Amino acid sequence: MDVVIVSGILLALLLNVVNGINDASHSIATVVETRALSPWKASILSALANFIGPFIFTTAVAATIGTALVVPEALTPHSIIIAMLTAILLVVFATRIGLPVSSSHALVGGILGAGVAAFGPGALILPKVVMVENLAISVMAGSLAGAILVGWLAHTLQEDIKTGILLGAIFGISITIPLLMIAGFLVLSGILSIVVFIFISPVIGFTTAFLVDLLVSHLFRYSRQSRMKRIFQPLQVATSLFQAAGHGANDGQHAVGVITALLVAGGLLSSFVVPLWVLVLSAAAIALGTSFGGWKVINKLAKEVTKIRPYQGFCAATSGGAVLAMVTSFGIPVSSTQVMSGSIVGVGATRGVRAVKWEVPRQMMEAWVITIPLAFIIAWCGYMVLAVAGIS
Repeated sequence: MDVVIVSGILLALLLNVVNGINDASHSIATVVETRALSPWKASILSALANFIGPFIFTTAVAATIGTALVVPEALTPHSIIIAMLTAILLVVFATRIGLPVSSSHALVGGILGAGVAAFGPGALILPKVVMVENLAISVMAGSLAGAILVGWLAHTLQEDIKTGILLGAIFGISITIPLLMIAGFLVLSGILSIVVFIFISPVIGFTTAFLVDLLVSHLFRYSRQSRMKRIFQPLQVATSLFQAAGHGANDGQHAVGVITALLVAGGLLSSFVVPLWVLVLSAAAIALGTSFGGWKVINKLAKEVTKIRPYQGFCAATSGGAVLAMVTSFGIPVSSTQVMSGSIVGVGATRGVRAVKWEVPRQMMEAWVITIPLAFIIAWCGYMVLAVAGIS
């Protein structure tokens, strides 16, 4: 096997390790905050769930990374390596300063940037016109329905109608798109699906967790906190493992997609079919990273965003895991950190706006939005340096 290919495989596995270290936070933040588990026990159990996750779902996310972003001619061994180096550097830097950036978006931005540098703008696999048209119709319908409903509720409750209409439009879009995808009326893939879910995945996590929290609170409204703690602490551990498995299923396929693309680019595979050994090594790598844990990020999510109780940890993990399972089945490489952060904010918001320290989510959102463009620029520059040096 060529030295470049071997180096690329090792880098891909390192990417999954780094991903696990950075993203361990969202899987175990709630169980650590509510003291359902110690940080060490939570990390080990999360690592096991992350290892199992990639075997539960299909390899659709890996196929998106390896085949649906740029044309095959742009996926050379050198461009893939540059993309991975970019993602690793961004995630390591973010982890050191305690910022939960998206390793998914860092890798996507790296692939796009290196691909364009290698093959020009024609490297990008752009969405078909009909897909964009269907998305536009869905956005308009969802925003209109949400604005009318929430605006009416705001008027009924004598709240600010303009704010209600704006929030209703945002939530309407975020709920309508996944529902239409589940029903089969809307198909999103490739670059367009990733861009759309950058903005709506935190809102989906928020909305789902908020509604689940309200339901649980209503069902147990006459129960004492001590009884709820006895009931929900074990359930919280179980749902956190479900959330961790969802993370492993989505983020764990990063290395799977990259390694398989490398093998195709190197002529070792004739088509994009994931070998079993690639899946096993990738799952082991993300599990290893998760076992180390990113303690600065865990602290930011578990303590600085909002205070949560065991039943709220259950609601957040259940919602986050369900959303991750949904998007993974569609083959969309989303930020699991975004989903879980949105879920944590959602359960906190049930106690009122002031229960959430909104400055922290705002900082996170800013980091998520700039990740793909920043990774694109770094990867493009990196590949051009190789080209000038005559290495590519």
